[in-house]
Amino acid sequence: MKRPWLVYGLSFIGGLVVFLIVLSFVLSFLLKFKELDFGRPQIGVLEIKGVIADPEEYLRAIKVFQERENIKGVVVRIDSPGGSVGASQEIFEELKKLRKFKPVVISMGNIAASGGFYISLGGNQTFALPGTLTGSIGVVLQVPNLEKLLKKLGVEAEVVKSGEYKDTGSFYRPLSPKEREYLQEKIKVIHSQFVKAIAEEKKLPETKVREIADGRIFTGEEALKLGLIDRLGGFWDAVDEVKKLAKIKEVKLVYLPEKKRSFWQFLLEEKASLLAEMVYFKPWFFPNY
Repeated sequence: MKRPWLVYGLSFIGGLVVFLIVLSFVLSFLLKFKELDFGRPQIGVLEIKGVIADPEEYLRAIKVFQERENIKGVVVRIDSPGGSVGASQEIFEELKKLRKFKPVVISMGNIAASGGFYISLGGNQTFALPGTLTGSIGVVLQVPNLEKLLKKLGVEAEVVKSGEYKDTGSFYRPLSPKEREYLQEKIKVIHSQFVKAIAEEKKLPETKVREIADGRIFTGEEALKLGLIDRLGGFWDAVDEVKKLAKIKEVKLVYLPEKKRSFWQFLLEEKASLLAEMVYFKPWFFPNY
């Protein structure tokens, strides 16, 4: 006995499944277009805040901004007192690469000093507020000496090393004169790299840069007179400058979202970071801008 209702029912279910599949593709397509804002020009905003230590997130953002065609330029908002040498240099170098394809304008917030200032050199132009604190051109290396404290606690270290300088910076003992001279030479080399980058990017004589590269901070007004920044202005002035350089009018600002982490990844990374700071004292030992 034929059951036409069963055939009709199965046909209906099959058609519904096909409809839902097609609908999902259409919705995905529309969401993608919404993300791109239907071809409307966009300006990427890269926010660099706090101590500069791990450059991964910033480097990833710069790469995305470079690859997305609808992003016509980038504003880099810096509010940082500085950070590690390697991270600052790497972000600076990637911004230099980016500006070959799209205008990059720097906007300094409350503070853009030391490593924060180093990164600002990667833009086409730099804006700062009159009261922005910037400059602090220099390198610092702080080695904790816990010898007296450890002796009181009865803690001693037996050191076996492959070379004379292998345990330089150990907090079990003070630096020797030779170690201090050795580290001072490294600081001079890194400092010269900083000075050279400023001279090249700001078109200033290297001798003039060295005169002010003694760690002093400057206000935005002072930095403008010294040629360390290009103009006084805030974030929206930087946005307008990008629009002008990119020859666009109405734009949408795009803040690249942070890398997504699961709850367990967050706990593990935070725990590992805390242990590293407690055990190895890395924030104090390695050179910082």
